[in-house]
Amino acid sequence: MAKTMLEEALDGWRYAREGVVAELENIPAESFGFQPVPTVRTVAELARHIVESSAVMVGELTRPDGDFTRQSYPEHLKEHAAGLDPRQDKDALVALLRGTLEEGVTRFGEAGELRMLQLITQFNGEPATRLSWMAHGVAHEEYHRGQLCVYARQLGLVPALTKLIHGS
Repeated sequence: MAKTMLEEALDGWRYAREGVVAELENIPAESFGFQPVPTVRTVAELARHIVESSAVMVGELTRPDGDFTRQSYPEHLKEHAAGLDPRQDKDALVALLRGTLEEGVTRFGEAGELRMLQLITQFNGEPATRLSWMAHGVAHEEYHRGQLCVYARQLGLVPALTKLIHGS
């Protein structure tokens, strides 16, 4: 079945997000306060960061006048992520990751592929298509999924992706 570029990009985002959720579901709720060293995010903070960053991605990429340089990152967070459920427990964060994915997919669908092929100014001031910038957002989630795998190993767990690969 033929898919549009936007549909393929959304499939990639779903895959990345499902992987993040699988890693979080693999980590016990009592370990959501774990952080390898005091200078990095806890498991819960990492999950929250993924949610907030994706809210900025969806919000700015679907705006007709989207521009990542129009305000600071904290201002983007206030605009696009302020209304998110503030709870930090495992169940709430997993639900938030699932819910914001579905909301984002809907908003991208409403914006349409033509908008996603239009240019947006990135944080570095350079232009890029919105669709290519979405790939950055997906890569960002995969990066943090890798961090969650390392956290799992430090907690003495086998990461969810490893379990999947080995069929266990």
